[in-house]
Amino acid sequence: MIVANDLEVRVGARTLLQAPGHHLRVQPGDRIGLVGRNGAGKTTTMRILAGETEPYGGSVTVSGEVGYLPQDSREGNIEQTARNRVLSARGLDEVRAGMKRQQALMEEGNEKKRDKAIEKFSRLEERYHALGGYEADSEAAQICDNLGLEERILDQPLKTLSGGQRRRVELAQILFAATNGSGKSETTLLLDEPTNHLDADSISWLRSFLARHEGGLILISHDVDLLDKVCNKIWYLDAVRAEADVYNMSFAKYKDARALDEARRRRERANAEKKASALQKQADKLGAKATKAAASKQMRARAERMLNELDEVRVADKVAHISFPTPDPCGKTPMQAKGLTKMYGSLEVFVGVDLAIDRGSRVVVLGYNGAGKTTLLKLLAGVERTDGEGGIVTGHGLKIGYFAQEHDTIDGDKSVWQNTIEACPDADEQDLRSLLGAFMFSGDKLEQPAGTLSGGEKTRLALASLVSSRANVLLLDEPTNNLDPISREQVLDALKTYTGAVVLVTHDPGAVKALEPERVIIMPDGDEDMWSDDYMELVELA
Repeated sequence: MIVANDLEVRVGARTLLQAPGHHLRVQPGDRIGLVGRNGAGKTTTMRILAGETEPYGGSVTVSGEVGYLPQDSREGNIEQTARNRVLSARGLDEVRAGMKRQQALMEEGNEKKRDKAIEKFSRLEERYHALGGYEADSEAAQICDNLGLEERILDQPLKTLSGGQRRRVELAQILFAATNGSGKSETTLLLDEPTNHLDADSISWLRSFLARHEGGLILISHDVDLLDKVCNKIWYLDAVRAEADVYNMSFAKYKDARALDEARRRRERANAEKKASALQKQADKLGAKATKAAASKQMRARAERMLNELDEVRVADKVAHISFPTPDPCGKTPMQAKGLTKMYGSLEVFVGVDLAIDRGSRVVVLGYNGAGKTTLLKLLAGVERTDGEGGIVTGHGLKIGYFAQEHDTIDGDKSVWQNTIEACPDADEQDLRSLLGAFMFSGDKLEQPAGTLSGGEKTRLALASLVSSRANVLLLDEPTNNLDPISREQVLDALKTYTGAVVLVTHDPGAVKALEPERVIIMPDGDEDMWSDDYMELVELA
């Protein structure tokens, strides 16, 4: 159970949320959808409830186990295997490692050491069985399989996995810790965009898993179908009023209820403004007479109270004006890749990939999770170096704009403004301020540390840097992740109108349709083909 008491959430001088009393509480059986526009404070509030950061005011009381999946998960020991990372949720990894060490000592010739090793092995084996033993190992593997992590991946070190694979390992670890596989658990799950990097089958399995979870659940997601199928309660963070509205109903019913609430507020304000206006006019008449000055003052005060006691009327959400840059001129083939190869130790990601990016070409990169799609974009962007003799051939006028899936181009310790001027050192300062304003960054928001931004805000910041770059080749890795529906549509419209070359990695069918690709690259082999709608069924599996 989690109970917030007089919770106040701020970022810098900006108040995101005030929730008096025990307005926000999570009990077993509550499956809560935490919703609101990008920047309303969903991720910040989730981090506070998870105990990752302190609230500005009030307190949070937690009882029982909590499993928290942050939007940008960062693992500790990247040398650890994926299997051991999942098993570590119940301490099974350390017990197994201890058993293995004692088993090696048991095989040695020294009788005294062997007897001691046998004794320690027996104690460890008892502990292993108490934690679920080999059945738990099988259960962890089953959860991993349902999340699209194949058996061959589980014994690889985390450092060799793609960003999407690591994210799924973290989700598997949390689900394994929370339950015995039946969904029956008292653990409170706090999941921030859990479907990022999941294919359609894995999302379907996760939806069923969460719908039968008996512990508490708070879910941040832009997957409307997931919210509708899983949630029985909605917390709506209103960025205008800095308040949370609690709806004890499904997501579909909540949308209708919120529309009615907003209509009620508009009617109440209109009526109050009409009455207050009449009082003000009467006060003006009385104020002209010295003998009626006190009565006039009382009427004005009453009119002000009438307006102040009303709920704020929600105005239309501001929308970022997202566009991609007007590309600088370039040659016919601004970029070529020859013999790109990537290895992690002895593990081969891909070998000998060739690719030519012509002026204005539109290419989509597909392949299963872990096939090397993100790695390919990093090589093209110059963020990583190829292994072997291959490389990038730079054509006339090449200017690259790179959007990183994990927002690696953003320095979380620096402010929004510092990140922007470092990304665009030659741009005019006033032009940059106007650009950031169009992307909904202005005032105190410019001084906010980028690490405290929500996933959607980081996406907007990264896109803003692209716009001022005048890039003629855009390398886009999942540019619609974490965006609310309105911002996502803005990105799709920008893709449609951009005239430069695009290399796109995405699992969003809408992004592929907006791009209207000419070619497709299938990883890990790097096979190239002309685009056909037959490839659309591979997009959600990418």
